[in-house]
Amino acid sequence: MSGFVVNLAAVNQGRSRVEARAATRDLDLPEAEWPGEVQAGFDVDRNGDRLVLIGRVSAVALLECVRCLRSFERSLGVELTVFADRSGSSRPLEEEDLERDRYMLFHNGRQLDLREETREALLTELPMTPFCSEDCKGLCPRCGADLNPGPCDCPVLA
Repeated sequence: MSGFVVNLAAVNQGRSRVEARAATRDLDLPEAEWPGEVQAGFDVDRNGDRLVLIGRVSAVALLECVRCLRSFERSLGVELTVFADRSGSSRPLEEEDLERDRYMLFHNGRQLDLREETREALLTELPMTPFCSEDCKGLCPRCGADLNPGPCDCPVLA
């Protein structure tokens, strides 16, 4: 498996396992926000041209804490299940509906591209409000100092 494009000639009928690694730029993820690489392991069940891939994708994201504005790294792991069939094996309108609704991918018989599904799975796993830690104290509303190392020099209001 080269990156997240599966070479179907290397996938046997029945059950098998495939591993994938790729630079984040290969998945159209900005390297500045996604240091390192994306890794995955999939259990593949192949029956003719139909495939079911079930696995886990992992990567590290560089985030900014919404409380203190410090950058921090967060490891992400997400389950990914993909159903795929050979293009042309169903009616064209049915294929369009299944592909549009994201129920199934279609391949050309030689390779199956998982880059977009992997990218989307990682992006949807990002927290909407990332915190560097649950007990982050944030910034002082007056002077803007980071309160995590200790209190700032602002006078206490009575």
